[in-house]
Amino acid sequence: MAKKILIIEDEEIMLNLLEKKLKAVGYDIVTAENGQDGLDILRSQPFDLVLSDIIMPKLGGLEVMEKMSQDPVLKNIPIIVISNSGQPVEIDQAKRFGAKDWLVKTEFDPQEVITKVKKLLGE
Repeated sequence: MAKKILIIEDEEIMLNLLEKKLKAVGYDIVTAENGQDGLDILRSQPFDLVLSDIIMPKLGGLEVMEKMSQDPVLKNIPIIVISNSGQPVEIDQAKRFGAKDWLVKTEFDPQEVITKVKKLLGE
């Protein structure tokens, strides 16, 4: 059975690119365009991994991660952050909330995403 990944990203081009690349290698992908929708989806079904932006409408990625870290069901889902920022303070905060890895959009390489996803999922 395919591993299930939730992508929370408000930039449509990035969301579509990630979805296409991950589906192409066999993952079951669900998407959300803001943090609140992402959190609602997370609470409605099980996921193996979350890819999340930081700056988003309704609820930012750090707030989503903070809420996940406080939820006994969601806190063990690994998170990869995808952001325009590589600021150490944001990275440290994301790691405190459970982020396992970080991708900077300006240095984005679709193959790197697949490599990081496979590594976190133990594949």
